[in-house]
Amino acid sequence: MTLSLNDYINAFSQKENLSAITGIGRGIEREALRILPEGKLSEHRHYKELGSALTHGQITTDYAENLLEFITPVSESPEQAIAQLQDIQKFTLEHIDGELLWPTSMPCFVGDATQVPLAQYGNSNIGTMKTVYRQGLKNRYGSMMQVIAGIHFNFSFSQQFWSVLKQLDNNTLSDQDYISAKYFSVIRNYKRYCWLIPYLFGSSPAICGSFLQGKPSSLPFKKSATGSLYLDYATSLRMSDLGYTSSEQTSLEICYNNISDYVSSVQKAIALKSNVFSDIGVKVDGKYQQLNDNVLQIENELYAPIRPKRVARSGEKPSVALGERGVEYIEVRALDVNPFVDTGISVEQIYFLDVFLIYCALVDSQQVDSQTQKVYEKNMDDVVLKGRDPALLLTDIDESGVANSKSILTWGQSLFSSLKEVAQLLDNAYQSTQYSEAVAREFEKIQDPSKTPSAQLLDILVTKEQCLADYSLTQASEYRQQLLSRDYQFYDKQYFVDSARQSLQDQADIEANDTVNFDTFLSQYFSE
Repeated sequence: MTLSLNDYINAFSQKENLSAITGIGRGIEREALRILPEGKLSEHRHYKELGSALTHGQITTDYAENLLEFITPVSESPEQAIAQLQDIQKFTLEHIDGELLWPTSMPCFVGDATQVPLAQYGNSNIGTMKTVYRQGLKNRYGSMMQVIAGIHFNFSFSQQFWSVLKQLDNNTLSDQDYISAKYFSVIRNYKRYCWLIPYLFGSSPAICGSFLQGKPSSLPFKKSATGSLYLDYATSLRMSDLGYTSSEQTSLEICYNNISDYVSSVQKAIALKSNVFSDIGVKVDGKYQQLNDNVLQIENELYAPIRPKRVARSGEKPSVALGERGVEYIEVRALDVNPFVDTGISVEQIYFLDVFLIYCALVDSQQVDSQTQKVYEKNMDDVVLKGRDPALLLTDIDESGVANSKSILTWGQSLFSSLKEVAQLLDNAYQSTQYSEAVAREFEKIQDPSKTPSAQLLDILVTKEQCLADYSLTQASEYRQQLLSRDYQFYDKQYFVDSARQSLQDQADIEANDTVNFDTFLSQYFSE
């Protein structure tokens, strides 16, 4: 018999189980473009003072050489995670020669996007592979994909949580199999309700006109008095067809019902040839244009709002790590950079995400087929483009398979009544009020769409007629001053100096230890 959400909350509220709801592990990956004070993209290579982008554990680059990525270690405190991110950004700002960190997901003014430099990782085989992968992304999806930034939120439950939950479920699977199965349950529920994330936190309802690079768009953009392009009810253009989506991936049927089917469907996708991408060529005139001509070059190319994750060993494919050792944590990927805080994600957002993901773990999760997944995806697409439209109706598929049309207000009210109960459980466990306050704050956005960050940003750009670039530059300058004037909170400067030096040595060691050429290395990687 499956327990209800109230059954689980009552069980975890017992004195002997209450501590099991604590011990949540969180990590943040924040992307940020390096920008010159006048608003243009920096053309400077990755600063050596920041260490090696290949081997540094906390300061690296993403698709472009000027798209930094900051990574915090696993933390059991939201405040600590934010403090770590602030320290990382403080050290970075001290060593990038007056450049700024762009505070939004969508880029500033971009001249010729084809000139945006690909991220470089040195001369080793693994470093070359990372750059070739990005060359493939550039050839497949265009140069502008390289300069879009986001937030990834990594989340894990404690072993004690899983032990109590397994006992409550009276489950006889091995611990590894049970935990993986439950993480996939979280993922399915997240996909069902993930329209809520861009609605509450989407912060990219507008773009700089240069983003389109003179090409027409199928979206019915309006132009603000200062030249920004926007949609009246958009929440997250980053999550639309302008950003991190792939038409080639729409044919893939990735299964999220269990870890075995997930791994096999991902591996099948990696081996699936693409007629579109084959036209690019793989090695043209002696230079690699992509790693291969499959729908996915590697697993990281699978764009999804959430991923099951396991820390892989050196040279190990992520799907192999998952298949052999199970799910270790989940990666939430549907978050825009929050332009209203210097870290791109607020501590209040983290508190809410804790509640939301625990809700996804405790509420019943049905198996989903490809048609159900398409419904979830359409809900997401509708919210990113018109999430604040009062006439918008989403489709929910209930436990009996019946589709129901719901407004965001109606569905949101139902969801938040349960989220409030989960928040109270967490507040009891942590002896705080932060969780209930976070849920109450987000519920206000359900009741009043003008309180969403996307609406607030459009008010600044359209009603108050501020220029998107000028506003973002002002924010970037203020955040730079705030971070530079703040003392280190978790780390100290010497820690980062030592880490940078060690990472450069680690990269040199990797390069010195290569024993085969890149062609052979790549062949061996894909044959394993």
